Amino acid sequence: MAKRIHPPKPRLATSGEQALLGDAVVLTRLDKAIGWARKYSIFPYPFATACCAMEYMSLSMSPYDIDRFGALLPRFSPRQADLIMVIGTVTMRQAPILKRVYEQMAEPKWVMAFGACASTGGFYDNYTTLPGIDMIIPVDVYVPGCPPRPEGVLDGLMALQRKIQASKQTPVAGDTAVR
Repeated sequence: MAKRIHPPKPRLATSGEQALLGDAVVLTRLDKAIGWARKYSIFPYPFATACCAMEYMSLSMSPYDIDRFGALLPRFSPRQADLIMVIGTVTMRQAPILKRVYEQMAEPKWVMAFGACASTGGFYDNYTTLPGIDMIIPVDVYVPGCPPRPEGVLDGLMALQRKIQASKQTPVAGDTAVR
């Protein structure tokens, strides 16, 4: 007959303060906690101009459910958004509008180029199409495809979340804004 092995008993804190801290407190650094909170509270501003907008709409449906990532509710005011998703072709006439919308967003702010047209101009090779939005605003994440699949967009969103969580969250000396 096999010898019965008993699982080890958990070590319990004996004093009152240690017992309370063990069950109720999580210890972490402030910048890690702020990064975690920002990671799951992204408010996107969809700058949708072309056919990629249909794929963007499918992100809120049950098979993909972008709400799991904390980015479901789009904000249609740049002052309430922290992620601008440039979805589709941007023409030269729209470029100043896109730049103004980006400048109106509060810090910290991030940019996602959604699809081949926003990233490189796509298959439009003419004087009216902007050959990539990175010529006017800085881009944090590029999502490839024409149009990109919702899975690719979710991969780009997760890459952005990793970047947000890893970024430094503490204020610079003499600066009141958190970067």
